[in-house]
Amino acid sequence: MSITERIQADATAAAKAKDRKRLAALRLLLDALNKEAKEARRELDEQREVAVLKRERKRRAEAAEAYRKGGRGEPAAAEEAEAEMIAQYLPAEISDDELEGLVADALSETGAASQKEMGKVMSAVMAKAGGRADGKRVSELVRSKLS
Repeated sequence: MSITERIQADATAAAKAKDRKRLAALRLLLDALNKEAKEARRELDEQREVAVLKRERKRRAEAAEAYRKGGRGEPAAAEEAEAEMIAQYLPAEISDDELEGLVADALSETGAASQKEMGKVMSAVMAKAGGRADGKRVSELVRSKLS
């Protein structure tokens, strides 16, 4: 069952349970997924679905931060709740130990020794992580290893 199918099933269940907030959030996710599929002109593979969900989660987190800075706690809490709900559909994050192993492997494969070669290492690590590692987290680790 694809991520899109799981979200559709959960949206149906939320509609039957009359959970309006969850239904609205799930519909927004489905809309984003369908828009991406339409632009790609084909069904999304799991990697593209994960990318869409990560983008949507990031948008919610940024909106929550903006609301907090503006002193609006209630909308911030709603955005954070949506971000947590989106996270339920994402694959589990890779462990720190496993990520360090991937970075070490990528460093040895690419032979990178300076910050200028960070892009090579990042692309190798992100390909191996398969969407289970946050780019910011990987970037910080690679930067620290190359220093």
